[in-house]
Amino acid sequence: MNFGAIFNAVDAVMTVRDAARRFKAAHQSDAPASTNYPQPTAAAAPGNHIEARLTGVVVAALKEAFDRDHARMELERGALEEERRRAEQLLRVELHRQAVDRELSRLRLLAGTALVGWIVSMVMLAFRLASTSTPARVMVATGWLLLLGALASAFTAQPKVTVTMADDHTPGAGAAGTAALWMLVAGLAVTALSLLL
Repeated sequence: MNFGAIFNAVDAVMTVRDAARRFKAAHQSDAPASTNYPQPTAAAAPGNHIEARLTGVVVAALKEAFDRDHARMELERGALEEERRRAEQLLRVELHRQAVDRELSRLRLLAGTALVGWIVSMVMLAFRLASTSTPARVMVATGWLLLLGALASAFTAQPKVTVTMADDHTPGAGAAGTAALWMLVAGLAVTALSLLL
């Protein structure tokens, strides 16, 4: 609020009012004292009228200054509220992006583990092919299928996670991501059991 301008305006009004009073007092003292006629009220009326007008001008100027400051404060409050809302939206987007990144990293880890497990079981079967029994071969083949299924499910779930980021939902791989985890565990378990046969 610009109080300096308001004080200057009030000071100017007071100066004009004091000058008007001095002028009025000097005008009344110049009147002849010997006459017993009543003093004319017309001389006092213009002085009061000037004071009333000046007071009205000061009040209007003060009201306008206060209204202008109030409007400016409302505008600043609206701008701060909009900035706060924008910052909250950016924070939500950033947290959502981080959740999507974590989910994608988990799916990539599942896919990598399934691929490594499948390659290791193939190498293991190649070295033990002559000494492996038929039930062990069946279990290794079942483990391969489960590991390849886990790999496929992990790759299938990754686009679904990025779609949930665009839709602004809670990121999740859905059924494909859950299936990838369980098929990976089952494939590794079956492959490990085939070593015991």
